[in-house]
Amino acid sequence: MTALGARVQGAGRIYLTGGATAVLHGWRTMTIDIDLKPDPEPPGLFEALAVLKDELDINVELASPDQFIPPIAGWRERSLFIARHGPVDFFHYDPYRQALSKLQRGHDRDLVDVRALWQRGLIDKDLLRETFTVIEPDLIRYPAIDPGAFRVSVTEFCDEDR
Repeated sequence: MTALGARVQGAGRIYLTGGATAVLHGWRTMTIDIDLKPDPEPPGLFEALAVLKDELDINVELASPDQFIPPIAGWRERSLFIARHGPVDFFHYDPYRQALSKLQRGHDRDLVDVRALWQRGLIDKDLLRETFTVIEPDLIRYPAIDPGAFRVSVTEFCDEDR
């Protein structure tokens, strides 16, 4: 973050998601790539990323939950501030959207991540369930998603450990 903030040429915001959130919150020690969403994109971001990914030997992906599940208004406000480096503010992408995208995908590591979000108080199960009901009508626009299986995944997670 420090190196990126020093290299961009203007103000912007970077939202980190997935493994980057897990590492920064301490439930994983490493991640294979850094998933991020610029919004608004800082000028010079892609030039800075091209240099830094080679210098630091890291993989960077432009990926965020809004590419995989329906958008929800207010995601910026629910995103968690991390730090400001240079002219760039860094945030954890909305933890509810992260949790839902992981529950939709359903890999073992995803479920570990969602439990960690809950255990650290970053999500509330009742609000997660409500958030799912907000996006559920729009799942029809995502043909790769099985809405019934997604609902079961959210319900099972929200009902466990109560």
